[in-house]
Amino acid sequence: MNPANLPFDSEAMLQGLRGWVECESPTWDAGAVNRMLDIAARDMAIMGATIERIAGRQGFGGVIRARFPHPKQGEPGILIAGHMDTVHPVGTIEKLKWRREGNKCYGPGIYDMKGGNYLSLEAIRQLARASFTTPLPITVLFTPDEEVGTPSTRDIIEAEAARNKYVLVPEPGRADNGVTTGRYAIARFNLEATGRPSHAGATLSAGRSAIREMARQILAIDAMTTEDCTFSVGVVHGGQWVNCVATTATGEALSMAKRQVDLDRGVERMLALSGTTNDVAFKVTRGVTRPVWEPDAGTMALYEKARGIAKSLGTELPHASSGGGSDGNFTGAMGIPTLDGLGVRGGNGHTLEEYIEIESLVERGRLMAGLLATLE
Repeated sequence: MNPANLPFDSEAMLQGLRGWVECESPTWDAGAVNRMLDIAARDMAIMGATIERIAGRQGFGGVIRARFPHPKQGEPGILIAGHMDTVHPVGTIEKLKWRREGNKCYGPGIYDMKGGNYLSLEAIRQLARASFTTPLPITVLFTPDEEVGTPSTRDIIEAEAARNKYVLVPEPGRADNGVTTGRYAIARFNLEATGRPSHAGATLSAGRSAIREMARQILAIDAMTTEDCTFSVGVVHGGQWVNCVATTATGEALSMAKRQVDLDRGVERMLALSGTTNDVAFKVTRGVTRPVWEPDAGTMALYEKARGIAKSLGTELPHASSGGGSDGNFTGAMGIPTLDGLGVRGGNGHTLEEYIEIESLVERGRLMAGLLATLE
């Protein structure tokens, strides 16, 4: 089966993808994420998949597991793992409207990662329409919480991956048309400063500002960044009344490293910031962590398979480890052959200029179809 002969149609794919993108699904809005999962479940049910809904927990949306008909149903096969949550709040669609400009198409979550999820289903659909039976059964798992570190579904992802031979992750492709064969380690931290209140006008000197201490610590955290390990504070909340010295301030920090040993060292440095200065207590607690995923022989063999398919389609397919976490961190670290970055090309993820390159829908759809058709 030559994937180049499958009649992928970018216009038809865009039409289907638009409904996904315009169904906004920010992580913290479980109802919105579940509405997006409903749409995907319906699309896959029409394709003949058996759909299982797994209830959400910890305030997040649920999970969809879809198994497509196959003579070897139940045996280890291919897992396609993607997330349906985005970083964009409901209402972003008014600022980042669905629009096409030349070879680009814009919309919240279109690049990270609804475009990749959609082209994966289109690959399955095209193979089915061609009456082609893949060597291995296919399972699709769509999850609700990747953008906040996958705190509620890591166990489901790992359990499903363990039942399969390969994991394909349609996160965005690399700018050089490459794929991802490893991911850096990531740790999240919760920050809390506790001071002493006073009237900011009448008795300012009697208070101890939690906001001031948080600001001081933010600069210290940023200054810890090296080439081996980065640190950043991305969320800060503090105070309630402008005429009160703030008693509390909270924040969230992120650390990323290419090697696990560097991240472990970074975690130690972050936790060591806890203490009391000028009567203000500062506390650092560890949040969710993604392990480093370093490519092994199984992953590289999977990559070589993909590279050969890409070459037959007339394109090069470079590879590299990537910053930014994905659920491939978990499956790759388990030693299961995993190929990430199989989704669309584009850019400006997590911003109000997020876009995809339209032609990559068909190009990456064919690559995905080729993998599904040949992995055994």
